[in-house]
Amino acid sequence: MTSCPRLDLLDLINGFQVTQAIHVASALRVADHLSGGARSAGELAALTKSHPDSLYRLLRALAAVGVFLEEEGRRFRLTPMGDCLRTDSVTPLGAWAEVVGSPYFWQTWGHLLHSVQTGENAFQNLNGKNVWQFRAEHPEYGATFDRAMTQLSRGSAEAAIRAYDFSSFRHIIDVGGGQGLMLAEILLAHRDMRGTLFDQPDVVAGAKAILMERGVIERCNVVGGSFFETVPEGADAYLMRVVIHDWEDDEAIAILKVCRRAMRESAKLLLIERLVAPPNEMPATKFSDLNMLVSPGGRERTREEFSELFGKSGFELTLVFPAGVHNVIEARPR
Repeated sequence: MTSCPRLDLLDLINGFQVTQAIHVASALRVADHLSGGARSAGELAALTKSHPDSLYRLLRALAAVGVFLEEEGRRFRLTPMGDCLRTDSVTPLGAWAEVVGSPYFWQTWGHLLHSVQTGENAFQNLNGKNVWQFRAEHPEYGATFDRAMTQLSRGSAEAAIRAYDFSSFRHIIDVGGGQGLMLAEILLAHRDMRGTLFDQPDVVAGAKAILMERGVIERCNVVGGSFFETVPEGADAYLMRVVIHDWEDDEAIAILKVCRRAMRESAKLLLIERLVAPPNEMPATKFSDLNMLVSPGGRERTREEFSELFGKSGFELTLVFPAGVHNVIEARPR
């Protein structure tokens, strides 16, 4: 079928509608209610305490884009895509759908024009505080964000373990490691390794359940603190997954310098980050960069920009290993 530029652009313009529809379906846990098989829109309305006709209209729209499958009699079942919205999915994305459709996130993107015209962080301008302070003051949003980061870590961990050989390390510290899923997966793959999980105290408070569930709690220390002040010393490797992209260069350099002070000369720094591709390629990373602009206030970077960042913080970039949508970027002290 011949592409129509006008209609293709219209699909892009109206993409916000799909985002919000998926957000609502995830918030109502529709996928969980369909995990045992097909149900009617009426049954789902009762289970989700929703208006029957309105819920049907939501579900048929999402079925038209492949999230659900509509059958006769207004019955719906999960598709492989919709299965990712289940809370117990092995490839979960539901919490991220809830984050991006939540009012604070949604309103921030509505101020993209301000950021583009001024270079200022939209969230800070809109709320008078940064997104980290906001989530700390609104634990319901913070909990959903932490759950989303844990879910997103699953695929990232598997790809990183396939791409990079962690076997030479005896002790690895996951700096800004959230609730510990990434570190747990690495420890599961390397039974002789010890780990330390380091993040804000309120974040790592939820980590022990995940580490116990994965059976690695006996090999893992959990430490709370700020990576702007100090990180634990003495590990063979210091890992940060999608941490540095949350910060502009001055803050990123400050974080990396704290890590450098804690590291032995033989240790390695491992960043799991996206890399900005050449022009006209990989839109996901470039739109993630816009998200950094409006929300946390950071940026996605090219390989060259990471190399410059390392040079200003006491490191030298050594190797880059593609790992799915991310890369394992290895650096060493210099």
